[in-house]
Amino acid sequence: MKRTIIKIDEELCNGCGVCVKGCHEGALQLINGKAMLVSELYCDGLGACLGDCPVGAITLEERESEPYDETAVMTRLMKKGDSVILAHLKHLFEHDQHDFLAEAESVLKANNVSVPLYKQSKKKVVPNITGLVGHQHSGCPGSREMSFTPSSVQPVVATGSQPSELQQWPVQLHLVSPGATFLKGADLLVAADCCAFSVGDFHQTYLKGKRLVIACPKLDHGKDVYINKLADMIDHGGINTLTVMIMEVPCCGGLLSICQEARKLASRNVPLKLIRISLKGEKLEDRWV
Repeated sequence: MKRTIIKIDEELCNGCGVCVKGCHEGALQLINGKAMLVSELYCDGLGACLGDCPVGAITLEERESEPYDETAVMTRLMKKGDSVILAHLKHLFEHDQHDFLAEAESVLKANNVSVPLYKQSKKKVVPNITGLVGHQHSGCPGSREMSFTPSSVQPVVATGSQPSELQQWPVQLHLVSPGATFLKGADLLVAADCCAFSVGDFHQTYLKGKRLVIACPKLDHGKDVYINKLADMIDHGGINTLTVMIMEVPCCGGLLSICQEARKLASRNVPLKLIRISLKGEKLEDRWV
């Protein structure tokens, strides 16, 4: 099947390893001083690692990929050498993928490649997101269950209900037409779905004076449609600036990637700003990209 997946330019990669830390699915590892995609099986194609790379060595591409076809994956990885093979086998072992391990070993034996020793005690790492403590969870931090209370309680001034700053409808990116008249000359805010629920003053601080589209890079389908639509909004919709607002969880970085790819695809060059929000609604980052 054809799907979106990451691509690493090994010549550009400086081996800093930042993307490896950002890939909580475990698809990336640092091997021989370079970041490597050691398992397509766990690469969801959301591009959470793109924003982490300081040299722009990671991009998204549409190509034929056979998900959950361990024979195809191992055949490709054999060309990368023993270190990559070992890292992939350890990765499968740590995720209890015993059927795929058996298939991988069969491929190696069929090609007269020795099977390295990969079995060891498993390490279950619980991601720590800005000091929040939650239940043990070895998957994506974005779906990790946790509870927290505000670090400080601010007095609430009784001023009545606050007016909405929303200036148009619809807001879901799939539903907004690139030719909508309200986009002409607008400063467009592309916000991850969860942002408005995490930030207490979302309307007054971030939405005021802007047009809005919302999306979820992890759960929404049709990310290529999003890229093309945003590029069309830049070229034909006539937007003035693009601001992407995302949460701190790694999977949310895919929305930044979508906006960056759209800007590359567009013929017009519009400024792009990144705003990153913590799970408690605090602003962690605010910069022009």
